[in-house]
Amino acid sequence: MVAFGKKLKERSIQEWQGYYINYKLMKKKVNQYSRQLQGGSLERRQVLKDFSRMLDNQIEKVALFMLEQQGLLASRLQRLRESHDALQEEPNLSHVANLKEGYRAVGQDLLKLLFFVEMNAIGVRKILKKFDKRFGYRFTNYYVKTRANHPYSELQQVYKHVGLGAVVGSVSRNLHELQNNQGSYLSIYDQPVLPLQDPVVDSIRAAVDRLTHSTNFLNFMAQHAFIMQQELPSPQDEEEAVEEDRRYHFMSLLLNLVNTFLYMVNTYIIVPTADDYSMSLGAAATVCGVVIGAMAVAQLFSSVYFSAWSNKSYFKPLIFSSIVLFIGNLLYALAFDFNSIAVLLIGRLFCGLGSARAVNRRYISDCVPLKIRMQASAGFVSASALGMACGPALAGLLQTRFKIYKLTFNQNTLPGWVMAIAWLMYLVWLAISFREPALEPEESQSTSKDSNNSEAVQDGNLEKGIKQPLLITSEEIEEQVEDEDESEEASEESRAPVNSIGAAYRLLTPSVKVQLLIYFMLKYAMEILLSESSVITTYYFGWSTSSVAIFLACLGLTVLPVNIVIGSYISNMFEDRQILLVSEIMVCVGILFSFNVLVPYTVPQYVCSGLIMFVSAEVLEGVNLSLLSRVMSSRLSRGTYNGGLLSTEAGTIARVIADVTITVAGYFGRDMLLNVTLLPSLVTCVVSIVATCFTYNSLY
Repeated sequence: MVAFGKKLKERSIQEWQGYYINYKLMKKKVNQYSRQLQGGSLERRQVLKDFSRMLDNQIEKVALFMLEQQGLLASRLQRLRESHDALQEEPNLSHVANLKEGYRAVGQDLLKLLFFVEMNAIGVRKILKKFDKRFGYRFTNYYVKTRANHPYSELQQVYKHVGLGAVVGSVSRNLHELQNNQGSYLSIYDQPVLPLQDPVVDSIRAAVDRLTHSTNFLNFMAQHAFIMQQELPSPQDEEEAVEEDRRYHFMSLLLNLVNTFLYMVNTYIIVPTADDYSMSLGAAATVCGVVIGAMAVAQLFSSVYFSAWSNKSYFKPLIFSSIVLFIGNLLYALAFDFNSIAVLLIGRLFCGLGSARAVNRRYISDCVPLKIRMQASAGFVSASALGMACGPALAGLLQTRFKIYKLTFNQNTLPGWVMAIAWLMYLVWLAISFREPALEPEESQSTSKDSNNSEAVQDGNLEKGIKQPLLITSEEIEEQVEDEDESEEASEESRAPVNSIGAAYRLLTPSVKVQLLIYFMLKYAMEILLSESSVITTYYFGWSTSSVAIFLACLGLTVLPVNIVIGSYISNMFEDRQILLVSEIMVCVGILFSFNVLVPYTVPQYVCSGLIMFVSAEVLEGVNLSLLSRVMSSRLSRGTYNGGLLSTEAGTIARVIADVTITVAGYFGRDMLLNVTLLPSLVTCVVSIVATCFTYNSLY
């Protein structure tokens, strides 16, 4: 397994090696501090002072070199500008071509500088994380707080790449002006929608996006998908690009997105009628919590075996999923004629066992080329949001009743029949059109496990491993000896995928645990709102099934517009952690406003509070998963027990507990149902806000 120090050395630009942060030195100092503290020869305060000074010096070295290189690039651009001005007076096609090559050459060097900055930014984050983990301090909080917001901060030079934006703009603008050399000089500022088809500019944009973690609408949506991109900057080789293109199949990607859409429709199509269906079978209305939650219970187990199965195949899990979902919906529809609540619950359990969302995520991560992976991830989230809206809307349209032979078709059974037919049609389409991507040979996998892109965390950062060399230098042997002496360090640096839930849990830092708690909280609050909506609105307002369906569909339709606003504007004005905290507070406001403390309970109060809670939770989910991808160990980026599985399990457990809470609260009477179910949401939300405040400065 290749440690970050070796990756830094191997991927560094040879002529700039002396200007990178000395990660190996800082790691040695951390080990030295540990021994001195244990021996009592050094005080904690001296350790913090010494390490701060060393880190400041390293960051200063990087920042000054950045400024020097920016100056060199600016001088070259100034000379090109003079040639460009002369060309406008005497146009010459050969001179245009030379100018283009000149700007492209600057662009290539700018790309090298962006890779340099990003590698150092990752190194700073990793050494701070290592220091905190080794000593149990919250040094990261102190360091970021005192440096990042200072007016003369050199840390900002590294993380905000101050000044590089002007160089990027100059290269992009001038290449854009020269792309039509027939005398048509158009500016990117005048017509910014005009695409510039230049690979250098495309590479620069990709590097800048990674470095700034910019969150336009597309990658803000992709954060919800929790699919990690590579962390260490490394331009793709042509062979890698060809291999990715060979594995990619548009129809197979489309089938995965349709699977996601149908599953979300399947999840929410029963919500408006679940209480009525339960009562028609002789159960209480609040048993709808168990009916809805049965799917989530089964998903706890299906997530694990589908995640493991996707290591070997994508086609077979999807076929199995479609068959199980067809059977589950058939049982759900037949439960009415069997007059059996047990058949109803078994049908929903089967539907949960067919949840292939882990396969859908994994396919996008592994089989979609990097250049369009962000779009595919955003498509995954959009399909989920559309399914969430279409499910209740479809239920509202199925308000009819008739019989064919002995089979009853009504508002309760039609969702099952419709989804059974949909999954059967999907199964036929899947069998005809899906193409199983070629898997890497086992030998290749064993020698380059760390280079496999797998399902895990969206907006951000999947580390690519480097193959172990056959011959090892004496310096590398010395590093290995040091790592063997430091078992804790070696364990942390290991990139092997974890092989159990227990091992995965041991890798969870306080920041990761807080983000998982937030994810649990928002899924719990959303499940309470959605699952009890039919019972609450019928009891307080006398709403019909159609009214409940319209309300839920409207909630689902807010997802895309809200994410457009947040992803395109808000996230470019504020940091993710700021949006995270404000979103949590707004969820708390929505919960508080939902309590029934006034008599009578009004429709405006319920609708407005539900809208605030739902929209805030949707915003919170995207930012939460983005931050989770940054603070989570890279060992959780692949394998069966990956970060995606952990977050899925946390959310599914929250849904199960919420649905059980609804059923249990029903024993207190419908008049108490709303307040009893909202109380745990409020407590969990307040705890998550407090926990976020404690870890706030480590979320960057």
